[in-house]
Amino acid sequence: MLREDYSIWRCGRHEISLARPRVMGILNVTPDSFSDGGDNIDPAKAVERALQMMDEGADIIDVGGESTRPGHKPVSPEEEAHRIVPVIRGILAKAPTAIISVDTRHAAVAKVCMRLGVSILNDVTGFTDPAMVQVAAESDCGCIVMHWNKLAGTSSRRMVQLDTERPLRNRRPIPTSTRRFTLPETAPIMREIMGFLGDQARLLMRAGVDHDRICIDPGPGFDKTYDQDVVIQRETRKLVSMGYPVLNAVSRKRFVGAVSGVEEPKDRDFATAGIALAAVESGARVLRVHDVAGVTQALNTYWSVTKNDPRQGFVSIGSNVGDRLANLSQAVRLMNQIPMTCVVQASHAYETEPAYGIETNVVNAVVEIRTELAPIVLIDELLDIERQLKRVRDPRLAGHGPRTIDCDLCFIEDEQHAGPKLTLPHPHLGERDYVLVPMEDLMHDPVRYLMHAGVPVYAPEDRVGHVVAEAGELDWQ
Repeated sequence: MLREDYSIWRCGRHEISLARPRVMGILNVTPDSFSDGGDNIDPAKAVERALQMMDEGADIIDVGGESTRPGHKPVSPEEEAHRIVPVIRGILAKAPTAIISVDTRHAAVAKVCMRLGVSILNDVTGFTDPAMVQVAAESDCGCIVMHWNKLAGTSSRRMVQLDTERPLRNRRPIPTSTRRFTLPETAPIMREIMGFLGDQARLLMRAGVDHDRICIDPGPGFDKTYDQDVVIQRETRKLVSMGYPVLNAVSRKRFVGAVSGVEEPKDRDFATAGIALAAVESGARVLRVHDVAGVTQALNTYWSVTKNDPRQGFVSIGSNVGDRLANLSQAVRLMNQIPMTCVVQASHAYETEPAYGIETNVVNAVVEIRTELAPIVLIDELLDIERQLKRVRDPRLAGHGPRTIDCDLCFIEDEQHAGPKLTLPHPHLGERDYVLVPMEDLMHDPVRYLMHAGVPVYAPEDRVGHVVAEAGELDWQ
């Protein structure tokens, strides 16, 4: 499928497609961060917040244990690790496929976090520490290179005089300003920032970090003036032209308050969303935000109405109550009515052995769809189909009990997600005979297709829910 913007950010075991923008949820495990200090200092509460952000649409969770607010007090690597290690462990225990970024400048902390399963190193010092460069080179993690004025020098405002002074006769001199523009000259600021980011990216590559593992961040708010931050946001396209994914990290920053007139940091989420969408329009592909729910809603609606971006997907459906074939057919008809989604084809229905604690045989099928909805939106539509067909999920029963219909979103092209509500690809996709066999009706070699997409597939004899008979065709058109 051809798209306007297509690239892959390789982060450890994850390949993050940037065909559409990704949301990075901020999880500060600190007592003194500028807008949420102390909110998630308890590890259990921090893990709960991370899982909540995933269900709100976060693709990445960025865990930080040291505040970088103006006037912050540096913490030791030991204290930083003490804060974040239990949180990272807790997140991966609940969501093993979660993509976690660690916001640290300490090489020792980065090493510990990589061993735990962190996929991204987010270094606010821009990998100016040779030890951090070495850690990056010895890993396969994604690397975020950030610009910080105090480390890279400062951009001076260039004063421009447009007219020549003429001598005044018989008049008292009137004080005038040499500043003639609302914002400083763009070129010196962008030369400095792009020069630093380019130099550090090349430093990483010379050390052995692949180009497609590097993401750049101009570092809004890090010892920059409000005017400089506005200039940088307006010049996002220039940053994109450097050939690396660009991270937009303006969430609740002081300059956002300055341009919006909102004083309290936690009240700047609407303003943050506005700037984030402007950055996306200019080519930024990762949005680092506190308000995941709000920005995800804004991003999904913006993307839906401005971009032509259909994705291929597969939904597994099953029924073991009542007229099972009719239940499947009705589910496919309802699926075909989901906004910005259509059914391409549906497999035959198959009688399959019980699995996952279910006591009776199940009739299963697989539906191929095209959708322009974000997966976190699509899953709610599928759950609504279950409700319409009177599905009752009882967590006390194995497999959540008998079902008139079960709709599992198994796979969406270029999408991966982790969280209690949705995991993509489906964590059990490769072991389910009742999914893999029906998929053979829809494509030539589903095993090869899925393995190429990074989904491990079990041998037929090792699968669960084996197909025992064909149950007929679905009547859905």
